[in-house]
Amino acid sequence: MRIGLRRREFIAGLGGAAMAGPLTATAQPALPVIGYLSSGSAGAAAQGLEGFRRGLAESGYVEGRNVKIEYRWADNQYDRLPALVADLIRRNVAVIVAGGAVNVALTAKQATRTIPIVFAMGSDPVKVGLVASLNRPGANITGVTVISVELLAKRLELIRELVPRATAIGLLVNPDNLNTDSNVQELQTLARAGGWRLQVVPVRNHAELGTAFATFRDLKIEAFLAASDLLLSSSALLIAVLATSHAIPGIHQSPEFAKAGGLISYGTNDLSRQGGIYTGRILKGEKPADLPVMQPTNYKLVINLKTAKALGLNVPLPLRGRADEVIE
Repeated sequence: MRIGLRRREFIAGLGGAAMAGPLTATAQPALPVIGYLSSGSAGAAAQGLEGFRRGLAESGYVEGRNVKIEYRWADNQYDRLPALVADLIRRNVAVIVAGGAVNVALTAKQATRTIPIVFAMGSDPVKVGLVASLNRPGANITGVTVISVELLAKRLELIRELVPRATAIGLLVNPDNLNTDSNVQELQTLARAGGWRLQVVPVRNHAELGTAFATFRDLKIEAFLAASDLLLSSSALLIAVLATSHAIPGIHQSPEFAKAGGLISYGTNDLSRQGGIYTGRILKGEKPADLPVMQPTNYKLVINLKTAKALGLNVPLPLRGRADEVIE
């Protein structure tokens, strides 16, 4: 009796193991997790996030299907970045995406030397110490960049082509962005060489924009530029409204500025998409050290002729011909 009972127990155990086997074999592996860290807010980064997801999809990854994304927003409070990065590291993310100001990428690099980091920003990554070189970044970091100071110089050239007699030009900046000092120094040098005055006005949040334009009015600013910054790019519509109400011609990085009644815009929205492509390639096993830092080649120039007419400005035909979009 005991032998028969043991035999039946043994056979039952084999049957149970056989039933458990297929369940274990078909268990779904955990999805890789991307840590998406931005210096701004979810609303401010919405357009960039759309581009990032598009680039990620081009690499074969769709959020919720075969990859998960953990979002962390600093809401323009840069002192929050170290804690947000530390939280992503504790969650063992596969890649950290550093978006917005250069502060984000620098904070992430200081926090980890092992987790891959992909940045999308407007700084020279070699100059700020993020990578060894553009072609061979080295270490655990790579990404996409536009050199903001060069882009600002191009915007200055464009606005002065439209308002050639302007001698007082305003510059909106976010003083917390680490690019601000170098950008201001470069434009001040150009101002001294050109014999005109540059008035720098700091903006740390959306509420300060109204005060900034009141300052422009009081100082008789004749044209203005908005620096490359996530806070300012996400404020394109509000800046357009304020520029229109104060009748001050200006140039902005976002095409939404010109479409909303601003005079002219010049910039690119391709950083985030390319950052998504690189993130996907790293998830597939490529090393950041082997991926050259990319620079966008697609820049969009939009001119609002209705606004130019309202401001009494003549848009030269060569400039109009170079525009990617003309609003009439």
